[in-house]
Amino acid sequence: MENQLAKSAEERTFQYQDSLPSLPVPSLEESLKKYLESVKPFANKEEYKKTEGIVQKFQDGIGRKLHQKLLERAKGKRNWLEEWWLNFAYLNVRLPSQLNVNFAGPGLYFEHYWPPKEGTHLERGSIYLWHNLNYWQLLRKEKVPVDKSGNIPLDMNQFRMLFSTCRIPGISRDSIKSYFRTESEGHSPTHLTVLCRGRVFVFDTIQEGCLITPPEIYRQLAYIHKKCHSEPDGPGIAALTSEERTQWAKAREYLISLDPENLTMLEKIQSSLLVYSIEDSSPHVTPGNYSQVTAQTLTGDPTVRWGDKSYNLVSFSNGVFGSSCDHAPLDGMVIVNINHYVDQKIFENEGRWKGSEKVRDISLPEELVFTVDDKILNDINQAKAQYLKQASDLQIVVYPFTSFGKKLTKKKMLHPDTFIQLALQLAYYRLTGCPGSCYETAMTRYFYHGRTETMRSCTVEALRWCQSMQDPSTSFLEQQQKMLQAFTKHNKMMKDCSSGKGFDRHLLGLLLIAKEEGLPVPELFTDPLFSKSGGGGNFVLSTSLIGYLNMLGVVAPMVHNGYGFFYHIRDDRFVVICSTWKSCPETDAEKLVLLVFHALHDMMQLMNTAHL
Repeated sequence: MENQLAKSAEERTFQYQDSLPSLPVPSLEESLKKYLESVKPFANKEEYKKTEGIVQKFQDGIGRKLHQKLLERAKGKRNWLEEWWLNFAYLNVRLPSQLNVNFAGPGLYFEHYWPPKEGTHLERGSIYLWHNLNYWQLLRKEKVPVDKSGNIPLDMNQFRMLFSTCRIPGISRDSIKSYFRTESEGHSPTHLTVLCRGRVFVFDTIQEGCLITPPEIYRQLAYIHKKCHSEPDGPGIAALTSEERTQWAKAREYLISLDPENLTMLEKIQSSLLVYSIEDSSPHVTPGNYSQVTAQTLTGDPTVRWGDKSYNLVSFSNGVFGSSCDHAPLDGMVIVNINHYVDQKIFENEGRWKGSEKVRDISLPEELVFTVDDKILNDINQAKAQYLKQASDLQIVVYPFTSFGKKLTKKKMLHPDTFIQLALQLAYYRLTGCPGSCYETAMTRYFYHGRTETMRSCTVEALRWCQSMQDPSTSFLEQQQKMLQAFTKHNKMMKDCSSGKGFDRHLLGLLLIAKEEGLPVPELFTDPLFSKSGGGGNFVLSTSLIGYLNMLGVVAPMVHNGYGFFYHIRDDRFVVICSTWKSCPETDAEKLVLLVFHALHDMMQLMNTAHL
């Protein structure tokens, strides 16, 4: 990161934003052709024929009209999808977002200088916070390197949403408020929020024009920790952010009506750089099992999480750390980026602070004491109860697969991401005897404000290969050929999706145009094969590569009978993270992960033993 920073001294973080291409609208014929291919694994001949007719009718009729209107919309917007996607995927959703939408995960600092150790969380926390604040300053100065693919700059807009950004609940739709400004744009908030035992504190991070140091941060954290551990717990206002969205919006309105000062305090939290959560628990973690710490980062104490903040840092009492983030304003790659920076800094400095121990006379943290009444206290209890019930229903399993990793798959000329995706397809097929509709995140950051596209990993080629692996009469050579065909198909689709030629977001655009025009929902979207193949957010396997850097992350499954499946790739291993709902008798995260490991072995064996 340092070298990159030095190299890119003349480049500013957001300098290419104005020159990025607009998000294209794919051709209607191409999108519908790709859609038909994607439903094939889930249909018998009659069903497929019926869907083919529905698609043809759509293409010749209403689809063409909707597509024309979409092209009109795209003429006036550099990203025709941006506002729609934000509303449809996030802000309109009424489910409690903290467990259903947010993503979370531990930082892997415990793998080098910070193994779990009781009593280290305040000292380590002050260093951890300081590195995060340094990154904030680099972002303010636009010195965070521009992400690139080869020499092509990628959209950096989501990095503006990392600090001083918060979701505000609304009765029917939430909104996002970002207070962050670069130095050239003007003033940006400089305070942060600390949550501890149901109480809320804020303190400033800038003193005499400079960032406060780890010893100074330590003093602030120690003051808060001591106060909260020697006095009664606070009401836990933060738990309200874990409630169903409309409920939270109503509770928030009521809270503001009790005392105008409550609004001032809410705005202080919303505008703060980030929320620092002090947890009392000590989750178990070893390099062979990250399950408990990952689960705790997502499902920890709701009175010390502000679920609406784009960036919550979580501190556990055994000196282990993580982050929990609202998914609406940003995707995981922003968090991977800052975590990698912090990880490198902790490693370079051997986990210690090597500067001055001097502590200036800075103001003590200010406690935000809300005016509450019995109704609000009752709302908080209700929010906690529903949150804890749902949290206890989540099964999260995180294990490393250590037989091989990126190095060996690349040596075999196979893309490591595709390798895991196909292993998952085989594992699911072995588990259920059926193909699994699968969402893999593809990024569209080549385009202005681009975020993601759906890559459907369950292809006809993948299914044929899975079937061949379960057929004892199929030769190794044939299995290998079918596997390589599935690889080729997957890689081409990923390339298409990233270059603006995916079809899921295009179909969503056509559906939303129909709704905006007050037209009936076209038959394409009510056809059973649409949802059976994953359409409308019905993917049984919701997956994403977390990247090649030291970071883990998890999100709840997309559907009740589904799996959240995430993975991080290293030279010598794959770390696999899987989430399911325990209340669904058909799903078992542990079983699926072990079957994926088995599939990875079988695939490598195929590559080693079959002769081309």
